[in-house]
Amino acid sequence: MPNDVSPTARALRALEILRTRPATTAGELAGRLGVTERAARRYVEILREAGVPVESSRGPHGGYRLGRGTRLPPVHFTQAEALGLVMAALSGRPATADADDLVGTALGKVVKALPESVGRQAALLREYAAAAPDPSAAHPDPAVTSALVEAVAHRRRVLLTYRSEAGNTWDEEADPWSLVVRHGRWYLLCHSHRADAVRTSRVDRIGGVRHTPRGFEPPAAFDPVTALEENLGSGWQFTTRVVFDAPPSEVAPWIRPPMGRLEPLGDGCVLVGSTRNPDMYAQEWLAGVPFAFRVEGGEELRAAVAALAARFTAAVADRPPAGPPPSTG
Repeated sequence: MPNDVSPTARALRALEILRTRPATTAGELAGRLGVTERAARRYVEILREAGVPVESSRGPHGGYRLGRGTRLPPVHFTQAEALGLVMAALSGRPATADADDLVGTALGKVVKALPESVGRQAALLREYAAAAPDPSAAHPDPAVTSALVEAVAHRRRVLLTYRSEAGNTWDEEADPWSLVVRHGRWYLLCHSHRADAVRTSRVDRIGGVRHTPRGFEPPAAFDPVTALEENLGSGWQFTTRVVFDAPPSEVAPWIRPPMGRLEPLGDGCVLVGSTRNPDMYAQEWLAGVPFAFRVEGGEELRAAVAALAARFTAAVADRPPAGPPPSTG
């Protein structure tokens, strides 16, 4: 925390830390507050003098914790936190600046509840900052998202009503492992019992969620972001196979997980995957890789790369020599 923060603000921050992290030691509290352990103990005493029951215990699992039944004061924001909240809301959802937007109305209530010294800058930022809409972003139904979050937290199998991009609708049972937000879109990473496979479902295409009495256990050592990225690169309509002349260690930093799986091949490597959009794969992904490559499959990707190459070749072709001026006779 900045050195100019008042003792009251630091004490409230200490209270927030103890609420979210029981058994916090004096050293940990000092580190989070940016003060010495002696100062951290002083802020604990300030809380106790204010009537907040802060208990302490010794031993390897000891530390400070709030007493049972503690009634907490209203949430306290620093000016930096308030501005960060508005910036995050505008970045993730440009319509937040609109008073009719669901998130916008909630953010407006938060800004109005802030003290004048903190809320003034947040209100100005919200009024005068503009965010361009993200054409790839999609905002799911909050009720659907809430039901999924509860199912993930309690490891409860769900019955989903899902709508495909083509407009087809079906019901399926799924074990919801995690929700992941990626490039403005919300995904449900789950095990689909209908397909008996791992699936990534767009949450904005889920029309309904019903909890079932059946539970499940997620995979061990589970990294939802990595699993989502890997799954996005498989199971699409058009297969892809791209061979690079460079070793995997050099190519790997240029390969995004949705592009497929990179494997060693002789002195180079091969990228094997699938895509639903060969043109995008060629224009946005392969064109940015600074190594020589050969597209060995599939035919749709080969055609997309050939079309892209023809466009660029035509763009740098020499102009035909100018002919003689037209006769005026």
